[in-house]
Amino acid sequence: MASIDTIFALSTGRPPSGIAVIRMSGPQVRGALTALSGSVPEPRVARYGPLRAEGSIIDYGICLYFPSPNSVTGEDCGEFHVHGGVAVVNAVLGALADLGGCRLAEAGEFTRRAFLNGRMDLTGVEGLSDLIAAETETQRRMAVDSTSGRLRDLYLAWRTEILHMRAGIEAEMDFSDQDDVSESLNSALPASIVALVGHIDRHLARYRQSEIIRNGYRVVIIGAPNAGKSSLLNALTMRDVAIVTAEPGTTRDLIEVSLDLGGYKVVMTDTAGIRVSEGMVESIGIERALAAATLADLVLLVEDMSAPGRLAADAYPNVVRVGSKVDLVGRSDGGGYDVRISTRSGEGIGDLLSMVTERARLDTPTASTALPLRDRHVMHLRSARDALGRAIASDKALELRAEDLRGAAQDIGRIVGMTDTEELLGEIFGQFCIGK
Repeated sequence: MASIDTIFALSTGRPPSGIAVIRMSGPQVRGALTALSGSVPEPRVARYGPLRAEGSIIDYGICLYFPSPNSVTGEDCGEFHVHGGVAVVNAVLGALADLGGCRLAEAGEFTRRAFLNGRMDLTGVEGLSDLIAAETETQRRMAVDSTSGRLRDLYLAWRTEILHMRAGIEAEMDFSDQDDVSESLNSALPASIVALVGHIDRHLARYRQSEIIRNGYRVVIIGAPNAGKSSLLNALTMRDVAIVTAEPGTTRDLIEVSLDLGGYKVVMTDTAGIRVSEGMVESIGIERALAAATLADLVLLVEDMSAPGRLAADAYPNVVRVGSKVDLVGRSDGGGYDVRISTRSGEGIGDLLSMVTERARLDTPTASTALPLRDRHVMHLRSARDALGRAIASDKALELRAEDLRGAAQDIGRIVGMTDTEELLGEIFGQFCIGK
């Protein structure tokens, strides 16, 4: 794709900063480098010197030139590395804006050009978006897997396999009178399709793992009023995020805090104390608490050991029973608790954090692996799987089998961006920041 405009943008953080990197891509990159630095540097060789506009020096910095097609966008690209002061950055951006054919880039436009010029596929684009947003080590690893092409290679291998199946059917239809095309050419087709559907189903089953990595392992704290739920949240986060009083019903709404535990994003949620309440606001808070616990990956059921008020632990599939206020009752072995804690002395808090971290680890991949990243991946894979299932229906004409296989290959191709609508591209690239 040949671009008409040359785009530019600040690619580093908002000034002031130590260094600012201003990127360019498009047909006027060589002219822009010449206008500000005097000439075009050698490809991929950093050159230090003055940058000028209207005859005066803006700053002393580094220039870089990356000629097409071997650049990040597939077009001519250039960079200015300057001091990250507000005035310096604004002066460089202003000088570029004054040049003919140059304009400020839109959100995600550099990456969009890379995709349109075949430098990236859509799974790589989405992985790059996740890499920029990554807060934990597991998020980073999953994003790197996608940007490295691992997910793309998996989907393209499946698509190639489907195309080979379709080619076999069409050979049987078109050349059935040839000696080298026997009636048994596609006898192995059903078994091949069943095997491929099995691979797709196992891959789809791991989507929940990618959701946990991206959105966080959801841990909900529930219990009776004054069981110590808010104190526990404050102890786990090591800051006062929830109000703690002796008055029952202090917490009325959900309070969420994200933690990084062992490289996993864990979202801790404090909830209203569960009891029969006549107050409308508290009743709404209790309903929200119960709903959050139902959707949680892990429930911490907190009970005050000095005045236990039992809630049904079997109402949730994944529960850790936490006995609180152990400092008031001593080291009793009764109660059947999984862990005993004191938010006042800190006893048991480390054990509880280790337990939560281990549960998060067990529910997410322990090794680098390709996972479906987005809802749209799941949608297209399910559609492809359904088409494959139709292709092996009994007594189906060869022409209809071939059409089902064509649809399945097309669905998988859409994941990597072989056929996509402009609306989808706008949605994906619009999530990027300016300069990426």
